[in-house]
Order: sequence, then structure tokens, then C-alpha cells
Amino acid sequence: MRLTKYGHACVRLDLDGGSVVLDPGTYSPDVDLAGVADVLVTHEHADHLDVDRLAPLVRDGLRLHTNAQFAASLATDHGLEVHAVGPGETFTVAGVEVQVVGGMHAEIYDGLPGCANVGFVLAGVYHPGDALHVPEDGVETLLVPVSAPWLKLAEALEFVRSVGPVRAFPIHDAMFSDIGNAGVDRWMVQEGGADYRRLVPGESTEL
Repeated sequence: MRLTKYGHACVRLDLDGGSVVLDPGTYSPDVDLAGVADVLVTHEHADHLDVDRLAPLVRDGLRLHTNAQFAASLATDHGLEVHAVGPGETFTVAGVEVQVVGGMHAEIYDGLPGCANVGFVLAGVYHPGDALHVPEDGVETLLVPVSAPWLKLAEALEFVRSVGPVRAFPIHDAMFSDIGNAGVDRWMVQEGGADYRRLVPGESTEL
């Protein structure tokens, strides 16, 4: 399996049974959607789904899977038929089972944003979206958010330790400069307890 990191929170998984993209938002215009049949979206924020770009593809047959709250909004506001999923459910993409975990977006302030957020575990890879939910089953590869209004470094480090993956790659990193990302990387390598490595946008690795 090949994992390719794109801008911010977006990754592509090329599996034996096909290709899947997770969270292709407005901060990831570089994402390669060629040959992709399924897109998984954790929640409604634009940095996780570029609706203007993806809507025509969904109308042409691209399968989009997201939480029920956002699925209803996409149907009402854009006339899109997408697959609604919830925590505890499973479904199949590219020949592999996807486990849906989590439930809510991490709080920024005063209960906000208060929207649904689901994480996806597939082929041993966990994308949590904008939350730090620790799944019951172990994962081999963690995509760990490292910069956000709802996050501090100590929480990200504790998240990696709690999940206990073999390896971890940073996502949700568009808000930091190169200097900031380098600082996060040093802490993750020293204290995260996993094989941590940064992938620059467009870079791939074999899992």
C-alpha cells in the first residue's frame, strides 16, 4: 500500500483494490484524484472538503462517505447524494473494511464548533479528522494532527502515546510555518513513542 501526503489534512491511499482519498480540502489543491473511486471526509469544514471541486465529481459517480450531519447538509445545499456513516459502523472501499470512530469535533472555545466529526481506520491507517479520539482497536499508522485552534502540542503527543501506533505522520499542519513544523517534529521524535516522519506535500511512502 502506498500513502501519499498532500496539503494540510489530505492523504491518498493506493491499495490493491483501488485508490482512496481522505479529506481533500481547500488547503490541498495539489491532491491527485485520478483513478480515485472513493473519498472519505471526516467533517464539514472547508479545509477538509473542497465542495466546489468535489461536487462535480460526485455527480459523475465519485463515492463520498462522511458523517450523517454533513451528508444531510450536502444533500440539502448542493443536491449531492453521499454515503452517511456513523461511529461504530463499517463499510468497504477499494476492497478493505473501513471502521468509523469518534463522533464530535474537538472543542475550540465555548462549545464551538459543535459539529460532527468521524475518524476512519482502514488498512491499519487511522485518520482522526479534527479530534483526538483513541480507537479501541490498535492501528499501525497514525495520521496525527499537529496544529489547530483546538490543539496544543502536549495533547498531540499524548494522543500518539495513547494510540500507540508503529508509525506516525503529521497532518493538519498548514497553520504552522516551516519553523513551527520543525519544532513539532523534534518533540514528536523525542517524546511521541512512535516512528515519526514528516512527508512533504506530494511525497509518498510504502506501508
